[in-house]
Amino acid sequence: MRGLLATSIGVTCAAALALPLTPPADAATARPAPATKTAPTGTARATSPDTPTTHTTHTTRSTNATRSTRTTPTLPDLPGSTQSLPLTPLAGDRALGGTGADRGLSRRDVHRFSLLGVVWDDPDTELHGRVQVRTRPSGAGAWSGWQDVETHNADHGADPGTRESASGRVRGATAPLWVGDSDGVEIRVHPDTERRTEETARGTRTLSTIAPLPSGLRLELVDPGAAPPERAPADGDDTVSAEDAEGPEDADGTQDADGPEGAEGPAGSVIPGMTAEAVETSAANAALAPLGALEIPALDRAGTERELLALRGSELTAAQRAKPYIGARPSIVTRRGWGADENLRESGFRYTTQVKAAFVHHTASGNGYKCSQAPSVIRGIYRYHVRSMGWRDIGYNFLVDKCGKIYEGRAGGVAKPVLGAHTLGFNSNSMGIAVLGTFTSAKPNTTTLNAIARLTAWKLGLFGANPQGKTYLKSAGGNLYGKGKNVRLNVISGHRDGFATECPGKQLYGKLTSARSTAARYQGR
Repeated sequence: MRGLLATSIGVTCAAALALPLTPPADAATARPAPATKTAPTGTARATSPDTPTTHTTHTTRSTNATRSTRTTPTLPDLPGSTQSLPLTPLAGDRALGGTGADRGLSRRDVHRFSLLGVVWDDPDTELHGRVQVRTRPSGAGAWSGWQDVETHNADHGADPGTRESASGRVRGATAPLWVGDSDGVEIRVHPDTERRTEETARGTRTLSTIAPLPSGLRLELVDPGAAPPERAPADGDDTVSAEDAEGPEDADGTQDADGPEGAEGPAGSVIPGMTAEAVETSAANAALAPLGALEIPALDRAGTERELLALRGSELTAAQRAKPYIGARPSIVTRRGWGADENLRESGFRYTTQVKAAFVHHTASGNGYKCSQAPSVIRGIYRYHVRSMGWRDIGYNFLVDKCGKIYEGRAGGVAKPVLGAHTLGFNSNSMGIAVLGTFTSAKPNTTTLNAIARLTAWKLGLFGANPQGKTYLKSAGGNLYGKGKNVRLNVISGHRDGFATECPGKQLYGKLTSARSTAARYQGR
C-alpha cells in the first residue's frame, strides 16, 4: 500500500501495464527536447509525429491577459497531427495552493487541435495528482473555465506479457479529453499530498510528503483531421487490387495468422483511393459488406440467422443450428466510414479464440460533442491511443455515440474475435464496447443503451453467449484478480467488474441490468 493520500484516488478507464518505456529509434512521436533546452517563457515547442521538425510559437498578451497577436506553429496540412509539449515547473503558484512541485504550461497559442491528454515515460507509474486544463476555441478570444482531466488510467490496455504491452512503445497516460476545435491551451498538474501518521514519545504526529510526479510529462494536443477524401487512382499511386489485398502466403500456401484474410470481389479489380492498409482492413469485413463500404448495413432476423450459418455453421451444435439465439445485425460504421488512417496502426490483426463476454466502458472524454462530431472524436482517440500512448491500434472493439450509432473499433473484422486492449487482464475471449462520453454523474440516454443491447445481442449471439448469463474468464493479471485466476463474470459486464475502476461511470454501470434483459429479448430468449 502506498501512503494514505489526502485526496481519494479513483481509478478510471485508459492506459496499460507494460515494460518500462524504451522508445525505439523510429518512435512515431517526436521526443521533447532535453530540459536544458526548454524554450523560454512565451515559447512552445510543438511537434507532430507526422512531422518530427520542432516548431516555435511566440505569444504576445496585453495587460488584460488577452493576446494582442497570435502566431501559431507552421505545420503541414495533414489528415490529423499531434503536438507534444513538455510540461515545465510552474512558478508563483503557492498562493493558489501550489507546492512548487507543480508542472504545466502557461497560456499559449498552438496549432489547432480538438482532443488532449497528458502522457509520461513509464506506463507502470501512476500520476497521483490533479490535471486541469483550459482552452480557447479557434478564432475566439474567450477562454474556457478549468476542466479536470481524468488521471488514473492504468485500468485498461493490452494484457501483461503480450506483444503489444511489451513493445517498448507504451506510455503512461491520462484519459483523453475532447474540447472541440481550439488553438490555445493552458495546463497545470498539481501532485497529491501523501499523509501518514506515526507514534512518537509525545504522541501521534502527521507527516506530509508530496507525491512525485511521473517523469517525462508531456501535453498531447491531437488534431483528428478530416476524413480522408475519396480520390481517383493515378499512375504510380498506392491503390491496390482486391487479389493483392490477400497478403503473403507461407510456403505451404496458408496465410500468415497476422495478415488479412483477403478481399472478396472480382479478381484484379482495383479499389479507387484505397491504400493496401485500407483494403486489408476492409477485407476483414468482406463477408458482411462490399470492399470499401462506409457502413455495414443492418440485417433482419432471418438474414442474420442465415449469415450465422454461413459464418460459423461448422462450429454450431445441432440445437444451435435449429434454434439460433442471435439478435438482428445492427448497422455498423466501418473504420473507413469514420475516417481511420490505416497507416497509423500496426499492420496485421490479432485474434483470440471466441467472444464469451462484453465489457462496457465510457471513454471519459466528456459529453460536449455533437453526434456529427463523433467520427472526429473517434479519430482523435485512435490517434491518441496509437501515437501518444504507443498502442498498436485503438483499444476498443466497438464504440457507440450518444445518438446510438455503432462504430467499428480495432481492425480485424466486426464478426471476428479481435483481441482488443480495453480491460486490463481480461482482453482474451471478450470484446470491449466504449460509449463516447463521461457517465460518472451524467446519465446515458435510452438510444445509447438500446445500441449496446442491439450490438451485444448480435455479436454475443455469433458465439452462442446469453446476455443474461454468467461466464468464466481467466485473468491475465490485474488489481482485482491475480494472473491465472478463473473469474465468474456477467456475460455483459462493466469495466469495473474486472478491474478496480470507476469505469464505465456510476450512471452507465447502473443501466447494464436493463441492457442485459433487452439484449436477451433481441436474441429471442
